[in-house]
Amino acid sequence: MPRCHRLALATLALALAAPASAQDVELPYWASIDTSEANMRVGAGEQFPIMWVYKREGLPVKVVRRMQGWRYVEEPDGTNGWISARLLSRQRTAIVTGEGLAAMRAEPSAASDLRWNLEPGVVGLLGDCENGWCELDVERHVGWVEESRLWGAGEP
Repeated sequence: MPRCHRLALATLALALAAPASAQDVELPYWASIDTSEANMRVGAGEQFPIMWVYKREGLPVKVVRRMQGWRYVEEPDGTNGWISARLLSRQRTAIVTGEGLAAMRAEPSAASDLRWNLEPGVVGLLGDCENGWCELDVERHVGWVEESRLWGAGEP
């Protein structure tokens, strides 16, 4: 077989393998909204009615199903629906939940210095988690928050 045919077949094989590998991600998994506006629909396609419009880039979601270019997600309050995969990122984020302020500490310990108090609903980039604490970056304010106060941390 001529070298150019082998190269063409190898390129074709790689192109066909790439989409399959994207589908091999184990469910469920964490993702985040990757755009300033994302529509959640009642079905997996643009022909389905919009049930919710998200205007919160970075909001964490749990992906629980896949169908072609769509992801069936759960959001922090338990709402479920379909969002186009192109509007989601694998960037891990978390949202502060619960009642009252959540302490953001300098180190992963309740005895560590208080850096800030976070209100429920604050979203940040999720870092490492250890011993029940997770590092959170909220607009470059970085500290540690109890994992139990964060939706989007831990296993989905």
